[in-house]
Amino acid sequence: MAKKIFIAASGQNIGKTTISVSLLHLAQQKYGRVGFMKPLGPKPTTFRGQSVDKDAALIAQVFGLTKDLRYMSPVVVYPETSRQAIDGEISLSGLSDRILSTYAELEKRCDFIVIEGSGHPGVGSVLKLSNARIACMLDAPVLMVTGGGVGNVIDTIAMNTALFKLEGAEVRGVLVNKLFPDKREVMLDYLQRALADQPFSLIGGFDYKPVLANPTLRRVARLLGLPLNGNRREVSRIIHHVQIGAASTQRVTEMLRNSSLLLVTSSRDELLVTLANLYQMPEYRSLISGLIIPGISPVSTITQRIIDRSNIPYLRTDKYSTAELYRVITEDVSKITAEDSEKLDLVRSLAEERLDFDALDALFTRA
Repeated sequence: MAKKIFIAASGQNIGKTTISVSLLHLAQQKYGRVGFMKPLGPKPTTFRGQSVDKDAALIAQVFGLTKDLRYMSPVVVYPETSRQAIDGEISLSGLSDRILSTYAELEKRCDFIVIEGSGHPGVGSVLKLSNARIACMLDAPVLMVTGGGVGNVIDTIAMNTALFKLEGAEVRGVLVNKLFPDKREVMLDYLQRALADQPFSLIGGFDYKPVLANPTLRRVARLLGLPLNGNRREVSRIIHHVQIGAASTQRVTEMLRNSSLLLVTSSRDELLVTLANLYQMPEYRSLISGLIIPGISPVSTITQRIIDRSNIPYLRTDKYSTAELYRVITEDVSKITAEDSEKLDLVRSLAEERLDFDALDALFTRA
């Protein structure tokens, strides 16, 4: 029988998938055959001709598990699924049976399985498939991932663990994620004391890393529906800052910060030419990740030639204003994709630095 762990989270964007990736990376170093399941998939996509959850597709690609893909995402949820369930058009017992049967097949193939929940613990309740109920169905001990803080974390843990207790699922660990480095030890000390009477272990997760939430050039291009021109080898480059090129050319260049995406209107010939030329200099390459050029006016012929010759990555649009672009990009929550090699390497490194897999393995595989 495979060892297993159910990864739940107190809410969205807490780092559940990042922790799943981390545990799978560490498990591969100890176990011969590792597996992954997203029993209830609310983010449908088509991968290799199969309808699966996006996280299942991500894990299959990153860890070479495509042969098990048909077992990794048994129930995929679409916008109309909730209404169909309430109208009686979907057999809820059939969905449960599908999860149980596919898990049984996956278990035959694996020594260690990471089971990832969806959103907060109550997601899927309309299908009688909340995170808590699925964890109980699969008899999987739960690792609850939560954000940093003290009072709000304690309140959130109390509310979310109650559902697992109600459904008969065991929460064995709470992993506090996205901790601010300068407050890490103090926060964990307060939480350890406040939760000392609870039946689960408290575990320190990753420090807050904005880079993991920052978009890549590929992500921005997909978000805006625009082709990426120029140096496509930089498509996976992480954007750390988004700058509006509204000031003078001299001032914009003085304000450049590490891996900046610059929004420069099509009429700013001098600034566009300057940035294109700077991109070719090694000392500026780390500061300039690329350009987005909005504006109805066409870029002048000579400026366009200089931009193209520089090979600077850029997107061109006449459908968005500079303000709209800034809002869309900065409000987007970027999820890790299989192509984000830089982010995935960072996650693997953080996992080896912060997570004691042997201790977690012992905690979650005891009888």
